[in-house]
Amino acid sequence: MATSRATNTDSIVMTREGYEKLKSELMHLRSEGREEIAKMLEEARSFGDLSENAEYHSAKEAQDKLESRIQWLEYQLSKAKVVDSHEVDTSRVMVGTTVTLYDIDLDKEVTYTIVSTQEADPKSNRISAASPVGQALIGSTVGEEVVVRVPRGVRRLKIQDIRVK
Repeated sequence: MATSRATNTDSIVMTREGYEKLKSELMHLRSEGREEIAKMLEEARSFGDLSENAEYHSAKEAQDKLESRIQWLEYQLSKAKVVDSHEVDTSRVMVGTTVTLYDIDLDKEVTYTIVSTQEADPKSNRISAASPVGQALIGSTVGEEVVVRVPRGVRRLKIQDIRVK
């Protein structure tokens, strides 16, 4: 089982689509999100004594969560290394590639797009490179068979195609 990872541990490899989604969320939270919290705080203050004001404490908690999410997004974006689809090497599985696999044990074909942890959406067949299947596939080539331990046991997958969507 071949494995290759980015050598720069400071960077977070993600697709352009994932980067833009995080950037859009950050912009939304900085503007509309903060405005909404400010209105909640203003309304809560109007109820009087802040020490026993449940609405105020709830709004402050929401503000803390919002600011934590903003910090997390800023960090992710500052460390992002965007994979350019034109530069993706489709000879090996890597972040940004779409992989068609034959599941030997289930006798069926499955297709996954390998993405960063932040972009993962298993329902849309977008799996994280850090997931068990993603880790097993990274660095593999067409024709290679990989064995991966998953929560439900072991899966044997044969790589049929690697491409960029």
